[in-house]
Amino acid sequence: MRHTLPHAPQFYVTAPQPCPYLHGRAERKLFTALQGENAAELNNALSRQGFRRSQNVLYRPSCETCVACMSARIRVADFQPSRTQRRVAQRNAALRRLATSAWATEEQFDLFRRYLDSRHADGGMADMDIFEFAAMIEETPVKTRVIEYRCAGSALPSVAPGDDHLAAVCLTDVLDDGLSLVYSFYDPQLRHTSLGTHVILDHIEIARAAGLPYVYLGYWVPGSRKMDYKARFGALEIYKNGAWQDIGNPQDHGDEAHPLSVDPIVEQVARIALPQFDR
Repeated sequence: MRHTLPHAPQFYVTAPQPCPYLHGRAERKLFTALQGENAAELNNALSRQGFRRSQNVLYRPSCETCVACMSARIRVADFQPSRTQRRVAQRNAALRRLATSAWATEEQFDLFRRYLDSRHADGGMADMDIFEFAAMIEETPVKTRVIEYRCAGSALPSVAPGDDHLAAVCLTDVLDDGLSLVYSFYDPQLRHTSLGTHVILDHIEIARAAGLPYVYLGYWVPGSRKMDYKARFGALEIYKNGAWQDIGNPQDHGDEAHPLSVDPIVEQVARIALPQFDR
């Protein structure tokens, strides 16, 4: 179904599908195309309203009976790592960061496949081939970087000593107010080093050095074990009831919503604040 505003992007809603985060729930997304000369401006504006990018689409959960999915971001200036997070940073201190353009490589795809097979073998990406992977990385109309993390192969028994080993990858959008982690994956052999946490910590440092106030983490879903790790970061905000607010006690955010409390799609679209595009 299409929803549109005068002189504005057209919005659509997907058919309900099984929710990947909460068992027994159905998810539905509100989305719009991201293209043309206004793509970056639209990405910036909608990211501040809980939307996320996937290739050339911006989307936000718009489920009929649930409002559990909430966009999350870290306030860089206020963030202080926990003792556990400081240990993670020390454990991964030997990693080298390499920022590249949004261009897919076979080495990245091999790592991506090992990651999926180990962590998400039954997920929605499980059947992705190298062409779909390349599209995920390269089909971007905005400023996007691939951040690679590399280490010496001597840390792994399956890698020859001295080899330059690709340990983790993060697809990152550069917004006008922060960095948005679109998707990240890492070597499952290095799971014990908490590479996922390290990638977020390092992006906080990248944003701090660039003078960007936020690091966007995607959606936090109370009640989903897959998303618990995001609530462990300090200075975390969530987008709830149309505004950013400090997460406070994560247990205070229920994942239930009465069907009558969920606004109709037309009203949700009407409240979206859009940049002033040229007529």
